[in-house]
Parts: sequence; C-alpha cells; structure tokens
Amino acid sequence: MTPTQTLKRTPFYDFHAAAGAKLIDFAGFEMPVRYTGDVREHLLVRESAGLFDISHMGEFHVAGSGALEFLNRVITNDLAAIAVGQAVYSPMCRPDGGIVDDLLVYRSADHFLVVVNASNKDKDFAWLKERCPAGVTLEDRSDDTALLAVQGPRTVEVMRGHVPDAVLDLGYYRFATGTLFGADAVIARTGYTGEDGFELYFHPRHAAAVWEGLMAAGKGVGMEPVGLGARDTLRLEMGFMLYGNDIDDTTSPLEAGLGWTVKLAKQDFIGKDTLVRQKEAGLARRLVGFGLEGRRVARQGSTLESGGREIGKVTSGSWSPSLGRPIGLGYVETPAAKSATLDAVVGGARQPAQVVKPPFYTKGSRKSG
Repeated sequence: MTPTQTLKRTPFYDFHAAAGAKLIDFAGFEMPVRYTGDVREHLLVRESAGLFDISHMGEFHVAGSGALEFLNRVITNDLAAIAVGQAVYSPMCRPDGGIVDDLLVYRSADHFLVVVNASNKDKDFAWLKERCPAGVTLEDRSDDTALLAVQGPRTVEVMRGHVPDAVLDLGYYRFATGTLFGADAVIARTGYTGEDGFELYFHPRHAAAVWEGLMAAGKGVGMEPVGLGARDTLRLEMGFMLYGNDIDDTTSPLEAGLGWTVKLAKQDFIGKDTLVRQKEAGLARRLVGFGLEGRRVARQGSTLESGGREIGKVTSGSWSPSLGRPIGLGYVETPAAKSATLDAVVGGARQPAQVVKPPFYTKGSRKSG
C-alpha cells in the first residue's frame, strides 16, 4: 500500500463504522478487526452465533467444457471426486511444490466457484489465467460478490425461515442456491471457525437488506458482528491454515500437514512430481501444534528449540480464549515433530511447550457429513 493508494471498502463498511468497530488495513481493505473485544467475540461464536463480513475474499467463476480438467490440474485435491452441490478445500501449488494459495472450489452443474484469499486474489487470477485453456472461461467476480459468514452452534436458529429448509439439513461442505432476504444467494455449509454455520454469497446490491435481515434474525440468540481478531483465534484453535503465516510459496502441503488434500493417485497436476519425491524421500520439516505453560504467547517468528538447539520457528501464536492457555503452530525439524515437548523462546526466555495434534479445540458444533 503506497501513500497515494486508498483502502477498498466492502459493501458493509457503513455498518462496521456505525457499530464503532476498530478498522484496519487488511489485504488492502478497511476491515473490522474488533467491535467489542476479541475474547468476547470469540466466545460468542463458540457459544451462540457471530456474523462475519468476509467480502474481501476473491471469487472466480470458471465454466466451459474443460473447466473440470483445468481446475483439477491446478489444485492438489481431486475435484472429480465431489458431486454437484459439494465444495472442496485444496492447495494450489507451483511446480516446486510451494503453495500459491489455499482455496475453496464449489461445484455447480454448469460452472465452478473458486474462492481465494484476499491478499492473493490478483496473483491467483494471473496464475490461473496464464494456464487457462481454450474453451474455458475464467472471470473475476470479486467486485460483484458480497460474502457473509454466520457461525456458531445456534446459527440454524438464525437462518431458519430465511433460507430453504433443505439447506438447514445439508452436511459440511455442501451448498445450495436459494433466496435470502430477497437476494439470490449461494448458501454454503462451510466456515473457518470449527462451528456450525453458513457462508453466504450474493450480489452487493442486496448488502443492506441481507445484513439487516440477518441481524434481526439473530437478535433472539444474541448474535453480533465479529471481527478479524476473533476470526484468527477461532481458526487457530482448529489448526486451520492462514496463508502468509502457516503456508506460503516456500512451504509444501505435505510439510504443512495437508497431505489429506494431496491426491497423488489422480492424473498429473502442477507440483505432483515434487510432492511425490518429497513423500518418497521424507520431509525435512513438519508443521506442529503446541500449547504453552503460563500466559505468555509465542508469536509468529519466535524460535522453537529442543535441547537448547534451534529446530524451527513459530508461524501462528495466540491466547486461546476457549482453552485459557497460549497455543501455536510452527515448523520444526521432522524428528522434533515426534517429540512430546519443545521449548518456545519468548522474550528471551525458554518456555516449555507441549506438542499437540490440532485441532486444539475439540468441542465445536461443526455439522459433519
């Protein structure tokens, strides 16, 4: 961001400002980091319901007779294995195995919706455009898409009567289309919190009607808007990746513990040869979760040690409001990933850390199936 550039605003900016949210620069957007407090907002989502503006995310529309084959070649997961009405999470890799981005792909009967991280939107679109074959259309529809997430164990109560009843019974990573407060919407059972919930895609012209409608519908369960601060601690408690912290173009999905998203048995895809070699040769490092004793948090960049020797770095670290202790993720040398304990260097002092296999928080209400 140069001094002459101005921050973009989502269609819900006026609602954030009116609510007194603290607004920050996030991926070039003026976004709400908190409204009343990170911990309060975090616990609200764990206990009831919260409303997130995530309209800064990028959305690409992909269609044409070769769309499935094209997308399946650029992602590591197997898009052909899911049915119409399902979504899949996947890294998108470079030939060297580095992660261009992690994204969601929603499969409809005649097109695909690809949802990418806001900070990577332009990079991702250029990457895909360069590899898009004749007969496939690739459109950036980010500016024509508003995106809200309703997350928490009481979200079905919020949505009941405002979406088709069938949507309420959909399993995790399923979606349907329907009307939402007068807006034609994609109503998805996806989310980034570990709780039951919905992600709602619709045209920005309906922003006010949908926001106000959801807030009114959520009043009975105490639903409130939630900022990026709580969104980060919610995802960290689940061990979900944050691009730029836990994964980037220098990390591979196998190192990051995303092997379940890498379908080496499918036909050739970008990065496959490298990932096959990594699996055969073994990995030099792995991403691990850890919990710390005491109250001091090991932030991104903090050193991880074993026996007084540096073995890695923290990629994400925060206080866990649900667990009442500091937690984090970090890459360590592979032998250390099998250890029960490590040391995190915080403020020049070593703090004992217990290696924990994510998710850290295991009581979420996320709808499975």
